[in-house]
Formats: sequence, C-alpha cells, structure tokens
Amino acid sequence: MIAPQPGLARAPALFNIPLHVGFADALAAGLLARCGSDPLRLAQALVLLPNRRAVTALTEAFVRQLPGGAGGLLLPRMVPVGDLDDGGFARLVEGQAPVAAAVPPLVRRFTMARLAERLPGGARTAVERLRLGDALAGVLDALLAAEIPPEALAAAADGQDLADHWQKTLAYLELIIALWPEARQQQGGAEGVTRLATLIDATIARWQAAPPAGLVAAAGIANPTPALVRLLAAILRLPDGMVVLPGLDDDVSAAGEARWQAIRLADADDPASRDDAGHPQWGLKALLAGLGLDRADVQRWPHGAGPLDGPPERAAALLAALAPAAAPPGDAPEAAARAGLMLAECATAAEEAQLVALALREALEVPGQRAALVTPDPVLARRVAAHCRRWGVLVDSSAGEPLALRPPGALALALAAALAEGFAPARLLAVLKNRLVRAGDAGFARALLLADLGLRGVRPPPGLDAVGEHVTRWVGEKRPADAAAMDLWWEDVAAALAPLEKLRDRADFTLPDLAAALRQAIGALTGDDGWAGPDGRQLAGLIADLERDGGHFCALSADEAPALLAALIDGVAVRVPGQGHPRLAILGPVEAQLARADLMILAGLNETSWPGRPSPDPWLAPAIRARLGLPGTARAQGLAAQDFLRAACGPKVLITRARRDAGGPQLPSRLWLRLIAQFERADAPPLPRRDDLVALARWLDGAPAGPQPAALPEPNPPLDLRPKGLSITEIDTLIADPFAFHARRILELEPLDPLDQDPTPAMRGTLVHKVLERWVRRQHGTLHDLDRIIAEELESEARHFPLLEATWLPRMRVALHWAGALILAEEQAGWRQMLAEVKLRLPLAGGLILSGKIDRIDRHDDGRVRVVDYKTGGVPSGKRVQALEANQLALGLALALQGQAADGTAALPPGKPGGIEYWQLRGSHKEAGKVTAPLGKDGDAAAHMASVLDFATELAGRYLLAETPFVPKLRPQWAWTDYDHLARVAEWINRPRRML
Repeated sequence: MIAPQPGLARAPALFNIPLHVGFADALAAGLLARCGSDPLRLAQALVLLPNRRAVTALTEAFVRQLPGGAGGLLLPRMVPVGDLDDGGFARLVEGQAPVAAAVPPLVRRFTMARLAERLPGGARTAVERLRLGDALAGVLDALLAAEIPPEALAAAADGQDLADHWQKTLAYLELIIALWPEARQQQGGAEGVTRLATLIDATIARWQAAPPAGLVAAAGIANPTPALVRLLAAILRLPDGMVVLPGLDDDVSAAGEARWQAIRLADADDPASRDDAGHPQWGLKALLAGLGLDRADVQRWPHGAGPLDGPPERAAALLAALAPAAAPPGDAPEAAARAGLMLAECATAAEEAQLVALALREALEVPGQRAALVTPDPVLARRVAAHCRRWGVLVDSSAGEPLALRPPGALALALAAALAEGFAPARLLAVLKNRLVRAGDAGFARALLLADLGLRGVRPPPGLDAVGEHVTRWVGEKRPADAAAMDLWWEDVAAALAPLEKLRDRADFTLPDLAAALRQAIGALTGDDGWAGPDGRQLAGLIADLERDGGHFCALSADEAPALLAALIDGVAVRVPGQGHPRLAILGPVEAQLARADLMILAGLNETSWPGRPSPDPWLAPAIRARLGLPGTARAQGLAAQDFLRAACGPKVLITRARRDAGGPQLPSRLWLRLIAQFERADAPPLPRRDDLVALARWLDGAPAGPQPAALPEPNPPLDLRPKGLSITEIDTLIADPFAFHARRILELEPLDPLDQDPTPAMRGTLVHKVLERWVRRQHGTLHDLDRIIAEELESEARHFPLLEATWLPRMRVALHWAGALILAEEQAGWRQMLAEVKLRLPLAGGLILSGKIDRIDRHDDGRVRVVDYKTGGVPSGKRVQALEANQLALGLALALQGQAADGTAALPPGKPGGIEYWQLRGSHKEAGKVTAPLGKDGDAAAHMASVLDFATELAGRYLLAETPFVPKLRPQWAWTDYDHLARVAEWINRPRRML
C-alpha cells in the first residue's frame, strides 16, 4: 500500500465524473466553463491525460462543444502521462538538468533475455529466452513502478515456505536486479519507468519553485503508482490545480458504503492481508488511500448532462453487479437501468463478427449517430472491419493491423521459414507468391506458375541447388519450350535468396546477420516496393533496429529464426488513421477508456477474451508479490472490468458473445454472467436480445431457403467426345466409378499433388518397381548386382528422408532380396524369359484400343505365359478377382498373349495362359514376401482371361460407343477417388439412387 501524501488541503480540488457521464465531453464542458470567456486562459492550461487516445478523445470533445460546430478555439496543452519521448514530461522540465534518454526498447529487451538465459532449468530456444526476458522486464517494471528496492526481495522471502524452484528463481532474480543497473549504465541510458518518475519529480520541483500561472488539471488517471500519486498530490497543492477522477463509485447510501468497504487493500503491516486488485474500483480506492483522502473529499464534477450520458440507474446496477463477494446483494435494477441495454448471443465467432458489422451499419442509418466497437479480441475486430468493407464502409481500428498480416511482414516471416526448412517448396512458394515480389512482371508470374507445378509431390532435398535442379529438370521434361527461360528465372531467384542460403550453412548466427540477410533478400525480390507505404516503413525500421541492436541478443540457429522473428514482429502494428468512416470506430478497451459514442458495442464477452485469464508470473510467487505489496496477477482482470464498466454505461449499449469459436465451446465471461444475474432476476423480465440481427447475420451467410441438396450427376457427353481407348486399370474404374473416368479422360482433370509431401506409398512402390525393372532387364545376374541397384536407386533417394531411411529402407532390402531369390529360383524352374515394365495394346470391337503397362511377363519353357504384379501394399482378394471386380492382371495376361508393342510386334512368341500372380513385398521379420495366385491353385487362367476380356469389351463399348451416362459411385464400398468432391458425393450418397 502506498504511503499517504502529507500536507494536502482537506478541501482539495478533487472531482469525479460519474460512470454514466460521457467523460471527455463533461471534462471539455467543465474546462471551458472554468476558463470563462477568456480564450487565452484555456490556451495557457495544462491537462494531463492517461494516454494518447485520451488526448484525441478530449480534442474531439472540445470540437463538439463549439456552438453549431463553428468558430475557433485555442486548445489547452494536453500531455499523456505515459509519453516518455521529448513531447511529454521532458518538455515540462526544459531548462533544468537534462534527464538521460531511456534505454532503447530492443536493447533492453535483448539484454534482459541474455540475463534470463542463465536461469536454472536447462537449455532454451531463442524465443523462449526472449519471452522469459520479457517476463523478467515486466517484474522489474512492476518493482520500479512501485519503487520497491531490490533488497526488499530477500526480506520478502524470509519466513516463507516456498517450493524449491521458487527459491532458486528468487535467488536468481535478486542477482539479475542487482546486475541490471550496471548493464543499463553500459548502454548509456535510463530506465523507462524510473525515467518517468524522475521527470515527474523534476516537474514537481519546478512547480514548487515557480507555480504555473495557468490551470493544471489531471484527468482520467487511475493508476496508483507512487510517482503518479506524488504528481496528483502536487497538482492538488497548486493554486489553480485540480484532479478529475474517472468513474469513482460515489454512492454514499448504505449499500454503496458497504460495497466500498468490501474492497480490500493490501496492508503493509499485515503481509497476509488479502488484496482485491481484481475489482474495477480497486485502483481508485488505492489512489485515494495514497493521497491520504477518502470518498468524502471527492466532489462531483458540476458539468455534464450531455447527449452521451447514460442512465445513472444503469451505472448503479452495474456497480452492484460487480460488487465484491463480501458486499451484501444489491437491489433489483430499476426500469431506467435497462433502457438502451441490449444483448446478442451468437452461435459462432464468425456469426458474432457479422452481427457486429450489421449493428455498425445500422447505426449509420441514423443521421449523425456515432458507433464504436470495443473489444479486446483483435481477430474479431479484423473480421468486423472486413465485413464492413463488403458495403464499402471503412472503419479505423485503434489497434491498427499487425505487421505480420501485411505483405512486407508476411514476406519477412516467409523468408525466415524458408531459411529454417531449407527452402522447401511450400515455404519457397510462399515467398515468391507474395504480392510484392516482382509485382507486375508477367514473365516472372508465368515461371512461378511452372515452378508451382514442378515442385508438387514429394519434396526435393533441402537447399537452393537441389530445389533448383528439381524444378528446372521438371520443366525441361514437361515444358521443353520454357526450359531456357526457366533456367534464367531460377538464377535470378537463387541470387536473391543467396544471403539466406549462406546463413543456413552456418551452425549459428546473430540477429544482425539475419536482419542483413532479410534486408538484402527483400530488396532483391521487391526492389523499393518492399519498403514503401506505412507497412514497408515499419518493417524497414524494425530491420534497421535489429541490425543496430540485435548484437545484444544471443546467437541463434536457422531453426530458431522463424519463431524469434515472429515474436519480434508480433508487437508491431501498422496504423493509418483518418482512412475510415468519421462516425465509426473500432477501439481496444484501453483506447476506449475516455471515449464514448451514441452506440457502444462491447463484443467478445467470453472468459478467455474479456476479462481474460491472468498471466502467471514465472519469477515471483504469489506470496512474495503479497509481501512486496505488489498487486496480484488478477490486476489485469480488474482493469478489464473497469474498462467494461465505463463502456457499458453509455446511452445505448449492445453486448455480444459467441458460444463457440474455432477452438471449441467458450465459457461466457464472468462480466456477462454477473450482468445476467443482476438484470435478469426471477422477478425481472430478460434483457432485450437483438435476435433480429442474429437472424439477419445467418441469412446473409446462408441460402435464404436453406441448404439445397445436390442431384446425382449424370454427365452424358456426345460420342465424338468420348475416347477411343482405355487402359486396363480404367476398366476397374468404369466398374466402380464411371464419373471418375469421365473427369479424368473426357474433362482431362488431373489432381495436383500437394506441396511438400512426405514419401508416399506410390513413391515407394515406384522405387521398388524401378529396382526390379533394372535387374530383370539386365538379365538380373546375382543378388550382389541387385544390392548395387538398390544402393543406386533406393538408398540415394532415401537419404534425403530420415524417416524413410530408418523405417522403410531396411524392410525393402529384405523384400527385394526375397523377390530376387524367388526370381532366380523361378528361372531354375523353367521360367526363363522375363520382360519388365512392358507397354502393350490390344484392339477391341468397335475400333477401341485397350492398353496397359505390365510389371513383368514370364514365359515358361513349355509355352505357358504368366503375368506378375509387384505390390508393396495390399492386393485384391481372390473373391474380387473371380467376381470380375479386379481385372488388371487378367487383362494384362490378354495383352501379353494377344497384344502388340508400340512398334506392332508381339511381346512374346505365341503361348498359352499360364496364370496371374501378385508378389507382395512385405519385408517384415515374419514374412519377407508372399506370392498370391487369385485364381487358386487349380484355376483355369484361359477361361478367366476370356471372361474378363469379353466383360471389358462389353463395358468399354457401353460407355465409349453408346451415350451411357457416367454416374458416380456404382461401388461406393471400395471406390473412393480424387473426384468425389466434384460429384458432390457427400450430398446424395445416402439417398436412393439408380444403379446401372
């Protein structure tokens, strides 16, 4: 608790503007009345306000006080007390001994991170060190603001039964606080918080030596730090000084007095005393206690009664709703308290944003009405602003837009992510597709499109060289005409990214190294566009600061760069005021402290947002905070409740929440629950709900008539558009899902592979097929030759994928050795002639062509021919094969016996059907491989082949020679394809349907 200030008059000029009164307008009216008709007296006045937004609010209030909005006015000097630059208190002490500038924020932040780095607990990443240093700086600021000497830490721990980790942390904290003054002096600057206190004390000394001739007023300040208490006390001692409090509970009735007395302050003589720092009136009570005054010494501000005043009954009801638990329950709210107060509860956060935007749009329909959204949720604020842009209404947000969401910031983060992941395709394309990169260059855009196609599928090895070789090779194979231009394009890209590639090759580097590489890369990729505009200038300033001050931070690795840069950019916002509608605003709770509009919309009333969960203090145990006299971590919730009180006392208020967000169900805020409990008692009607806006929000984002289910698609193209050939695998596609055949062959839609794929089963199967193809084509030889091919094909590819190399490669070696040994044994059994990966074609009735590629065709000495299919996964069951549902191998056998190669020759000399087999390459300890004959040991391969060929001929003729519709999902139980979303299968799959 702050020691009371001595020597104050018992009748000080201490005023209070009640919660229901529009603070800025009442203050402006009162200052004008106090200065009378002399405009110079107002111009000579000094008004101290809590923040810059309060200065803006009071300036606008003075403008509204002008009769009819016309005329001129010489405004007083308005200074935000938290302004540490030369425009604040430093100007008030001109001519006296200069006060050293504050240590640059980044230098202090990085130095704190280095001090926190040695905290016991093991190795930490760069971003963890930064955040731990930020928490350390917060504790240090709290101690300095409360003017608690470092040696008080040791005394606070005496007699406390603390856990071992708190003892170690506290000991280390004492060391850091003892070392920090020397570290700060080495930087040649002052502490920000202590510098403000020094400026305040210098201002007080100046006033004592020569009291200012004009009016000095402190308004809206409710932070009870010792320095501010001394400042307010000094103002009250001035001949023409006054202090105006914001929203003190001045109810002197029995209920109001009980409510006030129930708010407990920490007692320095009783460390075990509880502290109600989470109560919205705690700060004002602590401030009065620090001044040595009580509520009886506070006068009500005699000016007000403006259009932005709310009903006083609502302020009383809200104060009763938020009363401490020890206070007796208040009376039921009067009817006047409910006037203008509305609620809206939405299903989702997206619906809430739409509803708030509609409420803002509705306010514009009333001439002259102003509306403001107040929310601590920045995502909700951005959503609302985006919805308003749909109607051509721009709304300024006091928080601005995060630099990370602007193109320059997004480009810097994408470059850091590309550095960390070795320029993996997804990260590289995120860099190159940024709208600032080569803006307006059509040639660059075309090459980027080709790179997007070429980099899809399994990711190439890391590094610019490997990625460039991969994409240029793909373009050379698929788009030969563009190969030369693509080579030049990649040289340009690689040169721009070379500074980052050099960092990737180093074990660690410094923040200035990273900042310099980012500066060079952004400049090379964007020219001047990357630094243009407010967002570009913000990024340029941050990079310049990192190059200058980043050496104070520890070294980092490439993997740590993205998270660290994101943490550094996180607090940077881009603000361009004056671009939005003059009657609308989006404010944070702090910015809305002294501002008010005709309609106040308080959104995001969920526990995680407003008041929010208190952040744990990793440095000071709760018992130590209490012994030191620091408010508990619930103080932030008390400030949030105070902001809610002020905003909810406006003339017209809409309070909203969403029952769930993207993360799941949300708990209503305790502020919401207390409001409901106070206003919706058993004997009271519910508060008005804006269900009309909820319905309208749902209507806007959904079809008015509700969802319309899709009909079963039945594309039926004319015969001249249908292909005249199909593959042996497409026969099974026509059996299961004709629509998929239509999409691939007639519409020519090919699914794109995702970016940055891990090795897929298809890739693994392709590699196995390639190994066996090379071995068989070389007439195989020995298993030693097979090992050499495995090393060339499998091991060279798998080394880029550690998981693949560790888990899959050993199994495939075992499986391939099994297959090689089996092939050698089959040779000894008479299967001497073997062909691998053979492409064949066979004419069908009606001029159709059946084609296919067969893994292996074997011919026995006795003239039998069989077809073998290698499988690294599952195989169709014999039941499906015999039921003519899996026909690839039987059709392959028909091609081997009756088909022709591309040059018109037969694959093998004439023979007879000898069978079909699946070779499963398992590679497990229990089973290296397995041969499956789906027709059984005594199956008639000739009869089965003839049946399948007749069936395939009929099926192909039905779809390719007749106008048969290509309906989807004839066999939904085992056919799921890349085209199901085009057929909108999920919308009709459970409805009755026609089967062909």
